[in-house]
Amino acid sequence: MSTKNIVWLASYPKSGNTWTRAFLMNYFMDPEKPLPINELHRFSNSDANTSLYSKVAGQKIDPTNHQVAMSLRPRVLNAIAGNGADINLVKSHNINDIAYGQPLIPANLTRTAVYILRNPLDMVLSYSRHFGMTIDKTIYAIGNKNNASKGDDSSVPQYMGKWSDHVLGWTRTRNFPVHVMRYEDMLAKPQESFGKLLSTLGFPLDDAKLAKAIEFSSFKELKRQESSYGFIEQSSKNENFFHSGQSDQWKSDLTAEQIAKVRQDHGKVMQKYGYF
Repeated sequence: MSTKNIVWLASYPKSGNTWTRAFLMNYFMDPEKPLPINELHRFSNSDANTSLYSKVAGQKIDPTNHQVAMSLRPRVLNAIAGNGADINLVKSHNINDIAYGQPLIPANLTRTAVYILRNPLDMVLSYSRHFGMTIDKTIYAIGNKNNASKGDDSSVPQYMGKWSDHVLGWTRTRNFPVHVMRYEDMLAKPQESFGKLLSTLGFPLDDAKLAKAIEFSSFKELKRQESSYGFIEQSSKNENFFHSGQSDQWKSDLTAEQIAKVRQDHGKVMQKYGYF
């Protein structure tokens, strides 16, 4: 069996990755009621799961040690690709680039990628809440080519870099096919957006299953589950993972100076995807 079986579900943080994974889980499993969001890890892998790195190392690792994590990354990804599955869905917030001499997204293991992007003017609002940062610091972070997470018991360091570089690194690659989804289209045209996703992945499209999976992974349902049971992917810096799930909140929540800074840093890519 080929090990070229990783299907990346890639995005900058707080851009719709969890929503996409919840939809796919509910579509493929076709349950009678919405599947628990805390079961997402059983349906898809994460390329930053600290426990996988410790398992490969044969001992508990220091998740804040970037060099150790990156030295283990090839073995982690090879273990995922070599698990016998025909397709491995792998969530990633990493940029499609190199860190510590290692390719973060190795083409030899990759079948295809789904790239989810969101207007950075809205994304910074969710990002700042999730990571407990001010909006100004968040705007600076997403404009910084060295932007990375520190690593903790749940995730090893992730290398996001600059938002516009992240988008271009994934969408312009010629190493493997990439299907691009905009968060705003997922909101406005869910049947069309998620239907295209399934077709791109080569899965048969069933209209009834599609409608049910969209309903079972709706923002209202995901927020209800988090309120009732909590969410294991929630940040310790914020009360709720799911906040409002809407678009265009930046129009009321960002200052003119903040808007200008984001556009200054990312204007060309924003324009390409209809955000400017």
